[in-house]
Amino acid sequence: MGKDVIIACDFASAEELFGFLEKFGEKRPYLKIGMELYFKEGQSLVKKLKEKGFKIFLDLKMHDIPNTVRKASKIIGALGVDMTNVHASGGKRMMEEALLGLKEGASEAGLEPPILIAVTQLTSTDERMMNNELLIEKKMEDVVKHYAELAKEAGLAGVVCSPLEAPMVDNMYLLSVTPGIRLLGDSVDDQKRISTPEGARKMGSTYIVVGRSITAADDPVYAYDKCILEFCL
Repeated sequence: MGKDVIIACDFASAEELFGFLEKFGEKRPYLKIGMELYFKEGQSLVKKLKEKGFKIFLDLKMHDIPNTVRKASKIIGALGVDMTNVHASGGKRMMEEALLGLKEGASEAGLEPPILIAVTQLTSTDERMMNNELLIEKKMEDVVKHYAELAKEAGLAGVVCSPLEAPMVDNMYLLSVTPGIRLLGDSVDDQKRISTPEGARKMGSTYIVVGRSITAADDPVYAYDKCILEFCL
């Protein structure tokens, strides 16, 4: 599977999103639609983007009892998105049920099921926070590895992790989807475990998720092309 750059579309409305996408002309970058935009605009936005030919990573980070996640996943499976995710901390059975739900929904809609990945630890979380606030008294690498192993056992294709953990995930033959990407010189904002696109490529990330370095750039298309050049070529 080839590498790709996914743009985190953290906009407040569909109007803002489509205004941003107009700048790309005929280009169809891979888009991440997160909770804010999805909860505001719903399924209609996803369907409209798919009709226009965009690949979609629907980033809802599901985490609930297994039966609820399976039912929600069935709905997502019928949407035709290309990738979606759950929290690995929900456990192996929850992840297995999520995968079943996606397959059921996609099958009923005559579609291929989306790639399912599991969030290990958010890139806004560092080891100190994990130990002191979340009471997970392990090293970050050990926690990410354990969650990745659970995801693999559950049949998932990969995990969300920081670029720093991508080499370990790559050695497990899993996809690594890595947020916390900034172009050199950009603000790190609320991220703690970060990298540049070039750094993520060298560490073995399969996909990188880039937000404000593209969406807040003076020339978003130039910034996107720069990410592609550094990461994919």
